[in-house]
Amino acid sequence: MSCVVRNISAEGAAIDVGNAAFVPAHFRLVMASDSSVYECNVAWIQQNRIGVIFVAASPSGS
Repeated sequence: MSCVVRNISAEGAAIDVGNAAFVPAHFRLVMASDSSVYECNVAWIQQNRIGVIFVAASPSGS
């Protein structure tokens, strides 16, 4: 599923998705710009915007 990252920090991010109902409570976010991978837990949902907390990060994409 594609998304738009609206805000990102070392602790988490806010992302916009087409339909928040299809986003699981835990998922992997892969950044298109540099293939960074973040393990995420959903912290909050407001319409189609989701706040996530990073539980693990792999900047190298491995």
